[in-house]
Amino acid sequence: MASNVKERERLNERFAFWDNNGDGTIDRSDFEAEAREIMRNLGEDDTTPRGRAVFDAYTQMWDYLASKAGKSSLNADEFAAVAEAEIISQGDAGFSRVLRPTIRAIVDLLDNDGDGRVSPDEFKRWLDAVGVSTNTQSIFQSIDTNGNGYLTVDELMAAVRDYHLGRSDVPLLGR
Repeated sequence: MASNVKERERLNERFAFWDNNGDGTIDRSDFEAEAREIMRNLGEDDTTPRGRAVFDAYTQMWDYLASKAGKSSLNADEFAAVAEAEIISQGDAGFSRVLRPTIRAIVDLLDNDGDGRVSPDEFKRWLDAVGVSTNTQSIFQSIDTNGNGYLTVDELMAAVRDYHLGRSDVPLLGR
């Protein structure tokens, strides 16, 4: 299981967030519903290339976790166990393998000017879409580790990792 209390709390939050239908388990349909919700909140259709990439990234994340767990649905303890084994205990490599495709697809969806980075306005759209509407400017500045006024996939990956490891309180994937 998660190596510290904060990590387990974050995994429990993630599980509750992904349990879209509230049945106490998560399965592929929960990940599909989240991807569709994000796209809807951002005004994107799942038939566009960028929308399809977000949908595919979420379902591929689920498929990977489910295959490693050997199950088609997971309860909270099963999810925590597979997330610990496949993501948290493997550090940057685990986060990158499981979450980078999703973060990349989200960046591509948000990136209206095609520069491969997320501007403060694009970032605010993202936080609004996932229901995190607190001080977006200070959150942006805390993630913009090189101070260039834009966020990269690497900076966003580090922020997602730090949140799940209990080092940050910025829930980029929603709460």
